[in-house]
Amino acid sequence: MIATSDPSAVPDLRPAVDFIAQEIEAPPTLALILGSGLGDLAQAAADPTVVEAANIPGYPQSTVAGHHGRLVFGTLEGTRVVFVQGRVHLYEGYAVQQITVPVRLVHALGADRLLVTNSAGGINRSFDPGTLMFITSHINAAFASPVVGDGPPPRQRGAEETGDAPRHRPFYDASWTDRAEQVALDLGVPTRRGTYLWTLGPSYETKAEVQAFAQWGADAVGMSTVPEVIQAQRLGMRVLGLSTITNPAAGMGAERLDHEDVLEVGKQVRGDLARLVRGIVRETVGT
Repeated sequence: MIATSDPSAVPDLRPAVDFIAQEIEAPPTLALILGSGLGDLAQAAADPTVVEAANIPGYPQSTVAGHHGRLVFGTLEGTRVVFVQGRVHLYEGYAVQQITVPVRLVHALGADRLLVTNSAGGINRSFDPGTLMFITSHINAAFASPVVGDGPPPRQRGAEETGDAPRHRPFYDASWTDRAEQVALDLGVPTRRGTYLWTLGPSYETKAEVQAFAQWGADAVGMSTVPEVIQAQRLGMRVLGLSTITNPAAGMGAERLDHEDVLEVGKQVRGDLARLVRGIVRETVGT
C-alpha cells in the first residue's frame, strides 16, 4: 500500500546540506530535474562534481530504469547548476513528502529556479512522439500534495508590497516560459504548449481514462513532476516545465505501450532537448 501523504516522512535536511556543502565549490542557482531517458543531459555540465544519491543522508533512492540516482553539480552556459538524476515516483512506495526531498534540498543549497523535464504520453492528437511541450498548467489526478501538514505558506521578504507570496505565485512562470519559447524559435527547435496531467502509476492509463483526461483539458499524461512543482512553488522558486512526448497515451495509438519505447524516443530527441536547455539557460537565467 502506498502512503500518499505522511508529513512526518520529511527528513531533517541539515545533514544532507552539510554533507553536500563539503563536496561542492559553489552553490547552484538553477536546478534541473531530468526525466526518463533524459539523464544524459547532465553530461553537459562543465567541471562536474557528482554526488551519489546513496551517500546523501535522507535522500530517496530511485528503482526505475533510466533513473540513475545522483546530483551533478557544475556550470552550464555560465550558470551554476545542479542536475537531479534519478527522480523517485509515488508508485515506488514513498510518501509524497519524500519524493520532493530533492527539491527541498536543492532549494536549501541555494537554487531559486527549477527547470523540470519529463517524458509523457500524448493526449493531444496533434502531438506526435518527439514533440517538446512547455507545461503551462497541470492537473493533479493523483490527488496528493507534498505540502500537506506544512501549515500556511510562508511569506517572502517584500511580498507584502509585491503580492508575490508563494501562495499567489503561479506554478509555471509565464514570463520564463515566454522567453524559453522564443529561445526555441531562435534555435529552430519546434515546441508546443500544454497542460500536463499527473497519475499515480505505475500502470499506464486506460483508453477510458485518456478519454476523460482529454475532456478535462489535458494535453499530456505522466507519473511525475506535479509534486515537485507544487513543492517548488511553495518554496517560492520560479519553475519552467518541459515534457517530451514519447508516445501516444493509451488508446491513442495502435501500438502497445512499453517503457523501453519511452527511453528510445528520449534518446532520439536528446540533441534538440540539450540545445534547447543550453539556450534557455544561456538566454533566460541570470538575465
